[in-house]
Parts: sequence; structure tokens; C-alpha cells
Amino acid sequence: MTSQSQGIQQLLQAEKRAKDKLEEAKKRKGKRLKQAKEEAIAEIDHYRLQREKEFRNKQTNVMGSQGNLSAKIEEQTTETVRNLTSSYHKNMESMMKKLLSTICDIKPEVHPNFRHAV
Repeated sequence: MTSQSQGIQQLLQAEKRAKDKLEEAKKRKGKRLKQAKEEAIAEIDHYRLQREKEFRNKQTNVMGSQGNLSAKIEEQTTETVRNLTSSYHKNMESMMKKLLSTICDIKPEVHPNFRHAV
């Protein structure tokens, strides 16, 4: 009977050791999963920061060139307005004289297609 009791005790101890090993394996697996998740999150954050930095650089390049383009357009517009204003002041007097002379100096003529009725 004692041999049966010892056999049962050995089986119970073996079962307990197996259960402990299973629990330990589950804990290690949980730790590995948690560590893998943390590494993945860190890698994602690193990738996101890298892409955001690239985006900001591209955005700065594009917006910077647009700022330069805007300044050039503003400068060209100012120059064109200045030229038109100076041309207006320079030619205003002569155009007014020409317009008034055309309107006021009327030379009556008979149209060449006019037939004098007899």
C-alpha cells in the first residue's frame, strides 16, 4: 500500500511540476507578446516621426517656393500698375486733344453713294 501511496504521490508531484511549467510557459509567452507589442509600438512611432519629418520638409519646400512665387507675382503686379499709370499720365493730354478734335471738328461731306434726285 505504501508503494501505491508513493506512486500516487509521485504522480501528483509530477502533475504539479507539469502544471507549474505550463504556468511559467504561459507567463513567458505573455511577456514575449507584451515585449513584441511594445517593440512594434516603438517602431511605429519611429516610422511615424520619420514620415512626419519628411512631410514637414516637403511642406516647407513647397510653401517656401510658393512664398517666393507670391512675392514675385506681387512685384510684377506693382511694376505693371506703375507702368500703366505712367503711360496714362503721359498720353492722357494728347488723347484728349485727339478725341475732342475728332468730335468737334466736323467736316460735312456728301456720301459718295448719295444720288441726287433730279
